[in-house]
Amino acid sequence: MPQFIGREEVRRLVAQEEASVAEVLPRAEYEWAHLPASVRLPLKGWKIDRLEANIDRGLPVIVYCNDYQ
Repeated sequence: MPQFIGREEVRRLVAQEEASVAEVLPRAEYEWAHLPASVRLPLKGWKIDRLEANIDRGLPVIVYCNDYQ
């Protein structure tokens, strides 16, 4: 079930290795500035088998994205 959390909770979970981070960003934005230890999850064209190789499925996944609108 999705749950919204704040910046400090993200920092705590990542620092304690209690969550994985996936960023839904265009490649250029991800390469310019991404969160440490995150994997890029493109909005289009991703495949679950590729995601599984980069995300620990035993941990909660924090999904980060942005929107210009």
